[in-house]
Amino acid sequence: MTDFNVGNFFIDKSNWTKAKFGDVAYEPKESVKDAVAEGIEHVVGLEHIDSEDVHLRRSASIEEGTTFTKRFRKGDVLFGRRRAYLKKAARAEFEGICSGDIIVLRAHSEVLIPGLMPFLVNNDKFFDYAVTHSAGGLSPRVKFKDLVNQELLIPPVVEQPKVLHLLSSLIDLSESCKKVIKNQNDLLKSYRMEVFGRANWQQRRLKDFFEVQLGKMLSAKAKEGDAPCLYLANQNVQWGRVDLSKLNRMDFTEKEKEKFSLKDGDLLVCEGGEVGRAAIWRNQAEECYYQKALHRLRVKNESFLPEIMLEYMFWANERGMFKRLTGHSTIAHLTAVKLKEMDVPEIPLCHQYDFLDRFQSIHETRRMAEVKLKTSNQLVKTFLGRVF
Repeated sequence: MTDFNVGNFFIDKSNWTKAKFGDVAYEPKESVKDAVAEGIEHVVGLEHIDSEDVHLRRSASIEEGTTFTKRFRKGDVLFGRRRAYLKKAARAEFEGICSGDIIVLRAHSEVLIPGLMPFLVNNDKFFDYAVTHSAGGLSPRVKFKDLVNQELLIPPVVEQPKVLHLLSSLIDLSESCKKVIKNQNDLLKSYRMEVFGRANWQQRRLKDFFEVQLGKMLSAKAKEGDAPCLYLANQNVQWGRVDLSKLNRMDFTEKEKEKFSLKDGDLLVCEGGEVGRAAIWRNQAEECYYQKALHRLRVKNESFLPEIMLEYMFWANERGMFKRLTGHSTIAHLTAVKLKEMDVPEIPLCHQYDFLDRFQSIHETRRMAEVKLKTSNQLVKTFLGRVF
């Protein structure tokens, strides 16, 4: 990947000219009476435009039916005019029809090369202006006529390809990171299937490998105290990680502390909400306890690696095992009884260590890509702010 140094970035704007948005873009206002007869295949609503993404990646099929008639062409930018603070503006790589809550933008090519249009509008300055000029209460909307007077600084047409190349290179950075993350996610799913889907593993019960303890029920009159405990299961326990940004401090007796303590390697599993969501408690500096809505799984006799059990929880969730355990109820609860009876493959410990090495390698590759993606996205934002 190419490295960009934001601190050293400088672009000479001495020959750039001031212009109003209405001088560089217009709203074509094309409509379609019979989309099927005209060969239209794509239908785009606001839900198909991803926030702060210059590319339009999704659409619905015309076969699904629609009342939309507003037409857009390949290369047009679709700008979400409803709730502009959602920051939706993307370039279409296909033609189609779109919602009335979308403004179709097309560049005056003699002033602005079309490829720069998505970058021109997909930045904080432009969105802030759109929000300021929106009208309405619960669902504010902005019109094209409200945007035309926004003042911009535009590079000469002969220099615009260089600016476009720079911005496109930054987007390519993000896109390559996204591809790596997707590939690693796909690899994780396939490897979990390879590990846990083997027919030769003998099936045991979860209780054969883990002690299961549901957390302490705190009453509405529970007193605050000195003992830190997880605040909310669905907040503190995310898939694969424990979020400690918010903790309670409650009054626990010594007996309760012993019963509801967390030790290195304990697996925490959500009892309600997103049933089965799990994470491992690892080497936290401060002692901590947990409440109801969380099951604590503590391994017996070092027979099962917590990391392998966590991967199994991911696999079980992907295969809908938790839904079957809870009976597909509207408000699902994973009881300790059902969790203890959950099928778990008996995998020799020596194999578990081999599998763990592979899992950790995949996770590390994904983690590095996620860090690079976060950095590259920030670079894009910073450069857009400096360029436009």
